[in-house]
Formats: sequence, structure tokens, C-alpha cells
Amino acid sequence: MKKYIPLFMFLAVTASSCDKKLDLLPQQSVAEEVALSSDANVKKVLNGCYDALSNTSLYGGHVLLYSELLAADGEILWEGTYNQPRDVYRKDILTTNSFVRDTWLTSYNTINIANNVLSGIDVVAAADKNRVKGEALFMRAAVYFELVKLYAKPYSAGSVTANLGVPLILTPTRGINESNNVARGTVEQVYTRILTDLTEAESLLPNTNGSYANKPAASAMLSRVYLQMERFTDARDAADRAISVATANGKSLTSTYAAAFNNSSNATEYLFAMQVSAQDGANAMHEFWSIPEYGGRDGDVSIQAKHLALYSPTDARLALFYSGAGATRSGKWQQQFKVLPLIRLAELYLTRAEANFRAGTVIGATPVADVNRIRNRAGLLPLITVTLTDILAERKLELAHEGHAVADLKRLRKSADGFAYNANKMVLPIPQREVDASKGIIVQNEGY
Repeated sequence: MKKYIPLFMFLAVTASSCDKKLDLLPQQSVAEEVALSSDANVKKVLNGCYDALSNTSLYGGHVLLYSELLAADGEILWEGTYNQPRDVYRKDILTTNSFVRDTWLTSYNTINIANNVLSGIDVVAAADKNRVKGEALFMRAAVYFELVKLYAKPYSAGSVTANLGVPLILTPTRGINESNNVARGTVEQVYTRILTDLTEAESLLPNTNGSYANKPAASAMLSRVYLQMERFTDARDAADRAISVATANGKSLTSTYAAAFNNSSNATEYLFAMQVSAQDGANAMHEFWSIPEYGGRDGDVSIQAKHLALYSPTDARLALFYSGAGATRSGKWQQQFKVLPLIRLAELYLTRAEANFRAGTVIGATPVADVNRIRNRAGLLPLITVTLTDILAERKLELAHEGHAVADLKRLRKSADGFAYNANKMVLPIPQREVDASKGIIVQNEGY
């Protein structure tokens, strides 16, 4: 009996293929032996994985938005008319919230596409096999990392072997039946899988790979994961590897802070970014953070005085904010149809500085040297010495409104809007439809 794969898992195959055998298949399905039987088709499925990853509900902007709204703490304000982001901002989220639901569904769709690529890896041309496998592993790990950060208690909350993470699905889902109901793994199990996938991806990926995942991107993502786990020497080493390989292959900080944003193609600073144009791609950060003058909505997110007061008057990062539609706005997301950066080189310098400081080591550079790289570009005077407070303050200003806020808040055990870092309401609910469909196998988060 032929097995058929739902079309949504392989949209990129049917949409872009001129293979007549594919074109003749029923519209609602693609035969497994066709979709995964050739090098060309597996690569098309891989492109479909990037397309899913860039969906508005995922790296197209929503996961970055959630992070900033959850950690707002009076520094930003949600002023938009959409109830779903407002509820995230207020930490009063319904289990039927459609934004939260769609991020979950898009995430597992992306994971499923990556799993399908991995299942067909043996037919990929030998010269490309490592790269294709590395890209699929990178995307699967990145999505699981976003899921466990948003839908589970933070690693810093402790009890990582008891606290529930998210379901770990590592093989393709090619039909809907009760075997699809997978219980949530623990936070520790999910982090272990993420590390396994990223470590292998780092070993397989090339140093450069156009706009697709490469070795420095995998190293950088590893540094993020280790930082959440408070494995500082590992975070330091991963960040240092990312910096070393990236800079050896032409990456560098942009000459000005403003030049790191609103770009039509990858800036020299980008280690990984979602490609956006008038024809393809999505940037929900522009949609919600910009204003009608620049093609955005009505200025759904505004920057408050509490945040602006953190900057020195001469800081170039302060100058990037602008006034529009009756409030202060982030200039990072001003222009329409611009690339959405997810990993910038600046982040890696700050991670290396923090991890070196905490470990009492000097790998790659001293903490003060790395911090001063960032301050110098911002037009600030260099520091003679640095404290941990200095490093964390620099990180907050440099990476503001780029989707790092809630992860940093939780690992640093801070609070926002009266909610502690480990509060139930600082975690998104599992979509109710998933809980119901699993017949109790998937357990809802506490407090919902």
C-alpha cells in the first residue's frame, strides 16, 4: 500500500517543481517514495523547511514579539487592537489564543519537514549530504529551543528533570492516528536533544552557506542554549568558535549601529537572518513595531520613557529611535520588506564577554575588550574595567527589541510587570486543541 504525506508538509515540492511525476500526483498529497526519492526533491523539501521557519508565526516575527511583550516591564507598551498579543503582554493568555496556537502548529510543521529531510538523507548527493543534514538539524534544534523557552518553565527554575518541556518528535509524521499523541518530554530531555542536534549540525555545516544555516550560526545557537543552562564555559567556547569562523570568512560589525538594521540583503554582521522582499518572506516585527508611514500597522508597540532613560545621550543606539504616530518607535523595524536578523555578531561578543567574566577566563579576548567593541560602535567612551552589571547592561541596550528579552530575564531570575521569572503566567499555554486532541497525553501548563 502506498503511503501518502499531507501536502502542507511538502508545499515547497509541489509549488516549485517542474517534475512531471510530481505534478501528476493528487493535489492533496505527495507520494513518499517520490518526495524523498531523489537528491533534487529532498533539497526542495529542505527549502520548504526554511519557508516554514520564516512563517510569521515563527521566525517571521511572532516568537520575537512574544519575548519582548512577556518581558515588557513598563519599557514597551502594546497599543494595538489585536487581542492575542495584548493578552501575551498582560500575561493573561487564553488557551485558545490563535497566535499562540499558530506558533505551536507552525513549529511542529517545521520540525516535521526537517524530520522528513533527515529521513531522506541517504539519497542526497555525497558532496551535499553533510550540508543538507546539518541544515535540517539546525532548524529542528532552533525550533525546539524556541518552543521550550516559550511553552515550558525556564531552565533557571530548577527541577529540569521533572518540569515538563514539549513533545519530542524525531521521526516524520505521515498520517494522523493515536501514535501521533506524544507526551511532553522534560525540560532536560528537550535541552539534551537540542544540544545533540546543534553539536552535530556544527560539525557538518560549511563555514559559509549563502543566506542559509552555516557553521557560525550553529555555534552561535549553541552559545544561546548553553547560556540558558548557565554552562558558561561552554557558552564562551561556542561564542568564540562562532566569532572566529565568522570573522575569518568576512563577517564583521557594521560600521554604524543603524547599518545593522533595515537592510535589503544580509549585512556583514548577520550570522543568520530571515530573507524578506516584496515578493516573499514575512516580517511581523515591522508590521507591529512600525507605523503606516513606513508600511506598518498603527504603531502597535511603542517605546516608553523607562527604556529610553537607560541610554547615554550620546549613544548611537538611542538615536535610532524615532517619533511617529504619537509615540516613540524602534528604528530597528522601521522599513518594510527588509531582512529580519536573528543572530548578529554583536550578540556573540557580548556572550563571550559575559561567559569569560563569569568563568574568570580570557578566551578570544578580555571581557572589557569585547564590551568596548560594542561601545565603540555606539559612539561611547571605552571602559577601563568592566563588572558583570556593565556587561549585562550593554547586552540589554545592544539587543533591545530583537527577541532576547524574556530569555535573558528568565536566566537572570528577574521579574516583569510584577511576575517572577518562574511564574506560571510567564509561560505560554499549550494550545487547548492539542491538549484535547491528545486525549490527556499532552498535559496543560500550570495556571491554565
